[in-house]
Amino acid sequence: MASHTFSEIPIIDLSLASSPESRPKLLKRLHHALVSVGFLYISNHGAPESVIKDLVNILPELFSLPEEAKEEIALHNSPHFLGYSSAGAETTGGKADMREQVEFATELEETYTSKAPLYERLRGPNQWPNHLSSLRPIVETYIKELTSLGERFLNLVAEALSLPHDNFHPFLSDQHRLKLVHYPASSSTAQGVGPHKDSSGWWTFLLQASPPHVKGLQALNKAGEWIDIPAIPGTFVVNIGQAFEVVTNGICKATTHRVLSGSEERYSVPFFQGVRRNLTKKEAVETLREHFRGVGGVESVEGSGIDSPFLRGRYETWGESQLRTKIRSHRDVGERFYAEVFERYVNDD
Repeated sequence: MASHTFSEIPIIDLSLASSPESRPKLLKRLHHALVSVGFLYISNHGAPESVIKDLVNILPELFSLPEEAKEEIALHNSPHFLGYSSAGAETTGGKADMREQVEFATELEETYTSKAPLYERLRGPNQWPNHLSSLRPIVETYIKELTSLGERFLNLVAEALSLPHDNFHPFLSDQHRLKLVHYPASSSTAQGVGPHKDSSGWWTFLLQASPPHVKGLQALNKAGEWIDIPAIPGTFVVNIGQAFEVVTNGICKATTHRVLSGSEERYSVPFFQGVRRNLTKKEAVETLREHFRGVGGVESVEGSGIDSPFLRGRYETWGESQLRTKIRSHRDVGERFYAEVFERYVNDD
């Protein structure tokens, strides 16, 4: 049963899907999470514990690399917005985010030519640190496992929304993105990441890679209250991206969320399930319009004001909307590689 707000994030046990007796209960809980919350935990998800452990264990080593090693893979050298960025280098809502991070993606060759849409330049290879050769196989294995998990999860989402199980797969991209994030300890509460709706993917699968007592992630409910999303061992936090909200006619909202930095350092690993770059706003809006006919979900005043270019219909394709968001977040990269559109994207408010 849908409600107009939430005070906690539901936990969805994916193992229930394997039992004919328990599957309807799973789908009912999932439907509630989809239309009333936009955020959920998934447990018994099937991603190998060893793969997750390997990634968690290497995070402190990665962010302890010397500055010159980090500079070798600096994001400002990549037109694909892949690589390392220091705390304060990325902005959300016009304010600096106090986190350092390394961005990776499904490993693909660069194929962009001047005849292709500019957003196709987002597709390309990663930068790998020479000083930590063990990182690449760990990251690539993790991306492979999360890609598989994301597709399995979409099958359940479609079923919970009374659609064929593979209904959402044609919207997916050939490239998914992963961020390895370190929030340094702060003497006062700071903006780890400002309030936003995920614009980097169809769905987000977040591994909170610090102990449960280290807090920071919060979601905005429909009453305008910030709700803590603590780390629960053995789970991923999963939330809706902007493109999915458009395709479901606003029935499934991309929930606004933020991260507050505190007195202890924190590690986080979001995996962004990629959206096909040439997806048009018309296609996104009309493909399932009849199925999702009706009034969209309720949202808080603050949430409805979050910058969401694809939701607002400013740009014709998801790829251009994505490029615009990346340029606004990493303006040094935008000025260096995308001078022809930089001023327009930065000043289109």
